[in-house]
Amino acid sequence: MKGEVGLPRARAPRPLARALEALAAELAPISVLGRVQTVWERATGPAIAAAATPVAEREGVLTVRCESSVWSHELEMLSTELVESLNSELGFDAVVKLRCRTA
Repeated sequence: MKGEVGLPRARAPRPLARALEALAAELAPISVLGRVQTVWERATGPAIAAAATPVAEREGVLTVRCESSVWSHELEMLSTELVESLNSELGFDAVVKLRCRTA
């Protein structure tokens, strides 16, 4: 009985993917640093991710804490490729430069 007052109208089922996308958007980190930390291992690979951690971001400059000066130097040499990979994973150009520091 469609037209009866007081009874809720039955709705068609909605795709679960839409609900999950909305939830993921709500839970996604707001800051650039948070977003970088989320994609860090995918963008850099497991070896770099194990040896270096993004710890700060200011005006597109990402500070990365490295476990040794050797890793710091290596990441500085790879910085152009890492910035490109990070921005690709992020889907926008958020990082313009890496600053590597030893822990």
